[in-house]
Amino acid sequence: MSSEQELQISPIVQESLMHNSRTLYNLQSLTASLFGISAGILGLESYSGFLFYLVFSLLTAVLFYLVRVAPSSLAAGKSPLDTSRYFRGPFEFWAGGLMNGLAGFILTWTLLYGLVRA
Repeated sequence: MSSEQELQISPIVQESLMHNSRTLYNLQSLTASLFGISAGILGLESYSGFLFYLVFSLLTAVLFYLVRVAPSSLAAGKSPLDTSRYFRGPFEFWAGGLMNGLAGFILTWTLLYGLVRA
């Protein structure tokens, strides 16, 4: 939790938090569809397809974190794992995308699997 002095020096703006969340949601939705296309073309079935989605979604979150969040957190003198300055909480950043993109993943996965295997 930030102290009052820190919030006065660098306030957390709700519009910025919403913009960051929207950007992350768009990235997760796009990559989930791309992962579904990949899983369908590879012919993955059952648990291997869902494991593929889980691993690559977490990899996407890690890469997004390393490219966008970590450098600015270190420059601000914060902990490198602190996402509260840019997102509502760590759960929204690390695990929120798993459920956001699941429907798109399954849709494109089954579509491409059916097209390739037909």
